[in-house]
Amino acid sequence: MTQTPFGNQTPFRHQSGGQINRDKPVEFEFNGKAYSGFDGDTLASALLANGVFLTARSFKYHRPRGVMGAGVEEPSCLVELLGENAAGNHAATTVRLRHGLQAKSVNCWPSPNFDLLGINQLFARFLPAGFYYKTFMWPNWHLFEPSIRRAAGLAAAPDDRIPDQHYETRYWHGDLLVVGGGACGLLAALIASRSGARVMIVDDRPHPGGHLRTSQTRIDTKPAMEWVTAVSAELDANQNVTRLQDATAWGYREDNLLLVTERNPAQEHVFQRGWKARAKRVVLATGAIERNLVFANNDRPGIMLASAVQRYVTEFAVVPGRRVVIFTNNSSAYALAHILQSRGTDVAGIIDSRQPDAIGTEKDGLDIPLYAAHQILAAHGGKHLRGVSVRAADGTTKRLDCDLLAVSGGWNPAVHLFSQSRGSLVYNDDLASFVPDKPLQKVVCVGAAAGTMNMASAVAETAVATAASLDECGFTSAPFTLPELAPAPDYNLHPLWQVDGLKPGDKAFVDIQNDVTLDDIGLAMREGFDTVEHVKRYTTAGMGIDQGKTGNVNVIGIMAQASNKQPGEIGTTTFRSPFTPVDFGAIAGQRTGAVVLPFRHTPITQWNKDHGAVIYEAGARWQRPGYFPIDGGTMQDAINAEAEAVRSGVGVYDGSPLGKFDVSGRDAAAFIDLLYTNDFSNLEIGMGRYGIMLSEDGMILDDGVTFKLAENHYLMSTSTGFADLVFRHMEYLLQVEYPDWQVWITPVTSQWCNATICGPKARDVLAALGTNVDISTEAFPFMAMRDAVVADMPACICRVSFTGEVSFEVNVWPRHAEAMWLRIMEAGAPFGIVPVGSETSHVLRVEKGFLSLGHEVDGTADPYDLGMGWIMSRTKTHAIGRRSVDIRRSSGNPRRELVGLVPESGGELVPEGAPITPNGDRVASEGFVSACVWSVVNKQVIALGLLTNGRARIGETVIIRDRDRTIKAVVTKPCFYDPKGHKLRG
Repeated sequence: MTQTPFGNQTPFRHQSGGQINRDKPVEFEFNGKAYSGFDGDTLASALLANGVFLTARSFKYHRPRGVMGAGVEEPSCLVELLGENAAGNHAATTVRLRHGLQAKSVNCWPSPNFDLLGINQLFARFLPAGFYYKTFMWPNWHLFEPSIRRAAGLAAAPDDRIPDQHYETRYWHGDLLVVGGGACGLLAALIASRSGARVMIVDDRPHPGGHLRTSQTRIDTKPAMEWVTAVSAELDANQNVTRLQDATAWGYREDNLLLVTERNPAQEHVFQRGWKARAKRVVLATGAIERNLVFANNDRPGIMLASAVQRYVTEFAVVPGRRVVIFTNNSSAYALAHILQSRGTDVAGIIDSRQPDAIGTEKDGLDIPLYAAHQILAAHGGKHLRGVSVRAADGTTKRLDCDLLAVSGGWNPAVHLFSQSRGSLVYNDDLASFVPDKPLQKVVCVGAAAGTMNMASAVAETAVATAASLDECGFTSAPFTLPELAPAPDYNLHPLWQVDGLKPGDKAFVDIQNDVTLDDIGLAMREGFDTVEHVKRYTTAGMGIDQGKTGNVNVIGIMAQASNKQPGEIGTTTFRSPFTPVDFGAIAGQRTGAVVLPFRHTPITQWNKDHGAVIYEAGARWQRPGYFPIDGGTMQDAINAEAEAVRSGVGVYDGSPLGKFDVSGRDAAAFIDLLYTNDFSNLEIGMGRYGIMLSEDGMILDDGVTFKLAENHYLMSTSTGFADLVFRHMEYLLQVEYPDWQVWITPVTSQWCNATICGPKARDVLAALGTNVDISTEAFPFMAMRDAVVADMPACICRVSFTGEVSFEVNVWPRHAEAMWLRIMEAGAPFGIVPVGSETSHVLRVEKGFLSLGHEVDGTADPYDLGMGWIMSRTKTHAIGRRSVDIRRSSGNPRRELVGLVPESGGELVPEGAPITPNGDRVASEGFVSACVWSVVNKQVIALGLLTNGRARIGETVIIRDRDRTIKAVVTKPCFYDPKGHKLRG
């Protein structure tokens, strides 16, 4: 038996070599079948090693597809991940192999081997670009629409959510941010780190080195990877350097803010980490992406980018074919030929479209047939490549048998991030591609990303650019000796946008992922779409998950060729973020646990937890009790008990999270009047007033009570969730609009803790606590404030009610808060006091018809709509937003107004947000339900809502739609309890 260099279990992997860990085999499943790979493999490399070449079906025609690339450029092999980290539409080339990985092909049924929708290939003539705009118009588009929509898309969205703790967010601010971990990126980071600058380097591969990992380059007479290892070790040892591997910079925003997703970070509990990194200067060393060549059947499994084959051979020891043909229009593909020859691989020939005199020293040392001035006309084979037809310049053809075709159509600098930064691009004739031109932000591109394809030149340019960036940051680069690189052939190419000799109907794909063919581009241009943005949208070229990384420039070249223009005249499409797909979890970051953005607690939070409260996250990340469960009872039972206690006895709740601001200064009174729609300057000292704050557009920004402490000295309270927004609003006014005003704003939310005693027996509990002030109704009226001593502790008592009952807010310093709470519970025990959660507070305020931001305040309602026109003062000369309200209301258009709703269903709650529809019509809405609760005092379900011309429709019956059912409700006034307010003033 003849000995082969391949292993027995994985027939396409060499028995030695590569950069994988053969001591750690990894078991995984693909399409329900078990396979084995090694630690360090990607899913794509492991599948190729196992001889799995047919991995997917194409988007529109469902043609057989396989692995084409080796990284983010992969257009064909998309998979759906199953199990714990389920996700859809991942390129198999970017999925790291791990134990127990489960994946399956997308866009095929029942399998990629036999896909029923492969029948689409027979009807290809009816499915050209834009077919859905014209083919299925008769007899009725709606007959075909459901089937077309069901057939669209790729993988299904996962059913199960990934636990929140698998994601987190971090922030980084520094001097220099380098994107790219190849030779130029490492060099830029090294030079910057030695200058003392704070540096971050982001590399989208699991290991540093970039192209050096797959090339035979030597640096300082040694293998390049020795230099990479030494530089990486020095960077890791420098505390000013943050080095991220397996991390993709996917977004470039204003002021040098880059958005980065780090996969598989060192912490075991973190699945992905999102970074928001901002630097004074950015160096983009993002390299270049090889592009495809356009010929008939250029999408068959077994056709791959030459750079991808090179990476699989060198990094994973996988040769994805027994007999190889190389097709190129440039010099770079010859590096692969040298590598394959050195490993004993059968290379049937190199097909080079360039003329013989354009082929330089890159061919030296090769014992491989060279077909200069030849092109591949077509590939042959169904589910796998079987051979190619080679066309000479005189039109004669020859067939070469092969099962692997490595193609190289040239290189496109990866300018995506530079373009996102709003930098401009220019066409480079020598590269037949677009390169960075003028930056808008403080960014520089180096190496292949700048269009410099010679490694030695790229390294030298990187050193100069990095030194200039450091100088702009105020650092001086230390003396540095550039690494010496062995001479290499200069890169040259001859553009080949499409091969000669193609016939109409040949499936020559320009965008592999979206099944966009050469004929589609021609059709779009014949139909008048002569700009690249229009062609992109009409044909969907470049609109897939890969964003046309291997095909976009070919589209531009083909358009230029067809219109007798230069590619630079055609221009480029807009590069948008994200550069690669991003998990929503990585964008949102962690949302549980005090890790990145901690929860905020009051001194009473632990008491609430100890007494069984169900804790909610309130606005501004405050943890508040939702309700206190009753043994053997439901959530509604607990809410009813708490509400009954407040209405007939006494309750207490922790009101500490409410926003609080101390406002003082010569112009404080005028400032408060400016903020609120009603008058505050005439307020008496020691009294408070409820007010509504508007934004410039007349929409309600916030509401709350403000007390006058002294002349030109106020204590303002705001809603919990909008406290920070209100603070920014006030600071903006003082710093930008009214810089001459003397007003000082001090946030004091955390300086005061508040226990609110509420209910008919609230005064009895406060008296039992003991206080030095007269708390009778006459001496201490509603909306009054008194400095006092309560339970032997200094306090400030305010009479404000959010529940509609007599209420006393006892405000103390945080160090006294827990002691005060315990004393209140002790003094209130004889009166049956109960702690109250936010669910009950919601019920009580709905019964009173009090508004709530996020419910009745929905971004469209103004005070008049909410029945609060009385709060719009007409005596003040100016209040923010009042003019906008007047202008909007002057149109006379019907407005949605706050009303009460009593569902005829009796005891069944109506979902909040449910639309109020005329006659139950599914597509029309005349309002919505803003809140719905079970009312203890009314013994029925009640609701609030916004209804068109609502106040004129009191007594009418309206229809609320809840998905497939309708609910009738009677329109009432919005106050269901004590409409005159006697109880809260008592």
